[in-house]
Amino acid sequence: MSQSLHLVARVGGAGLLFDAGRVDSVVEVGHTVPAPGAGRAVVGLAAMRSRVATVLDVSELFGRPAMVRDGKGGSAVATIVDGHLYAIAVDLLEDVATFSLSAAPSGLGAANDWDFVTGIADGAGETLLAVDIDRLVARASALD
Repeated sequence: MSQSLHLVARVGGAGLLFDAGRVDSVVEVGHTVPAPGAGRAVVGLAAMRSRVATVLDVSELFGRPAMVRDGKGGSAVATIVDGHLYAIAVDLLEDVATFSLSAAPSGLGAANDWDFVTGIADGAGETLLAVDIDRLVARASALD
């Protein structure tokens, strides 16, 4: 087990842990504009601090329906992946805390659709999923 600082957020009812070192900021996304030709997880593009961010809805990766945004923003975790700014839409931002991570269950290995889950931790009455931001963005971006 390793201890590390994580941001706790909710997506489609799932409690997620984002490595705090990979979180650029937490933001309220304003208006989004469509990104023609983008995959279905791309909500659109939004202006963030004089930069353009790709806003992603990762709900489907957790077996949940997509968030209804209708051009409106919401809470998001901003991060940089391969030099590009992404805002991962979340239902709720909860806290930043240190967690002891255990290995992800064997059913969530690199060979399946949940390869972005790198570990688990005990939350308040639930299991929280630690996610690899690079893999999460890659998996969401690949949804057609």
